Amino acid sequence: MMDGEAFYKSLLDHLHDGVYFVDRERRISYWNLGAERITGYGALEVVGRHCMDNILRHVDETGAPMCLTGCALSRCMEHGRPEEVEAYLHHRDGHRVPVRIRVVPLRDSGGRIAGAVEIFSDDGRRIEARRRIEELEALAYADTLTGLASRLFAEISLRLSTDQWERYGWPFGVILLDVNDFKAINDTHGHAAGDRILKMTALTLRGSTRPSDVVARWGGDEFLALLQNVDQPLLDRAARKYEGLVRTSGLRIGSAEVGVTLSAGAALVLPGDTPESLLQRADEALYQVKRRIGSRRGEPRLAPFS
Repeated sequence: MMDGEAFYKSLLDHLHDGVYFVDRERRISYWNLGAERITGYGALEVVGRHCMDNILRHVDETGAPMCLTGCALSRCMEHGRPEEVEAYLHHRDGHRVPVRIRVVPLRDSGGRIAGAVEIFSDDGRRIEARRRIEELEALAYADTLTGLASRLFAEISLRLSTDQWERYGWPFGVILLDVNDFKAINDTHGHAAGDRILKMTALTLRGSTRPSDVVARWGGDEFLALLQNVDQPLLDRAARKYEGLVRTSGLRIGSAEVGVTLSAGAALVLPGDTPESLLQRADEALYQVKRRIGSRRGEPRLAPFS
């Protein structure tokens, strides 16, 4: 028969959620299999380290770091009450993963707070996005490199949304996203590394997009997000969220930690818009952003709408 500690560890390892324990110094003492599945990090890589040692690197939806200024574990151990927050953690493969976090204080036999336990679960958007991508793959509507929706699927969705706007007045908007200086990444690290950067970026975008919306690889190093039922402030907020979360992503290539940034151009549908005119406005907005940051992009460009 198992002893008490072995029993509880076996029980925790069978949970779908990630679970880890920390002491008062936020040093990790236990890491379950659910945490390994969600983050990509095994117990041998994290046990004994501090949770703020650039492991999970929690950020909020704007990309602002939470480990140093908004750590739920620290607050929980200070005031002794459970906390629940939403965050984006840094996966071992570089991309951002949306999670819901619950933190509970742990007390010793004398009632003093000795540490805390954090329980975190996949955000439902990620699970729904995975199911949706599987459906797209079955219909040959998925991009083969990134696993996002293909350009063809995005064009079909854009036509449908435009038709619904004309018929029923259902608002929507598009965001064109471009990887800054992607050619320099390819030239410096090679095309295989460039492909990994695109995959990492795609996973971050997919994990931060609502199931009702579409995020697609538009071509090369460009992505397109098609967001339903939004106004201009919500559309702009989504663009900033994409930029912030990708900016805090990164992966190791050789001895270098390689990050990436995005520029975003957003356009809300207006009366009389066609898919072409809407995309043109988004592309012009993207070009203005590129000009402001001084990235080498040349003149506004827009691949033909097929």
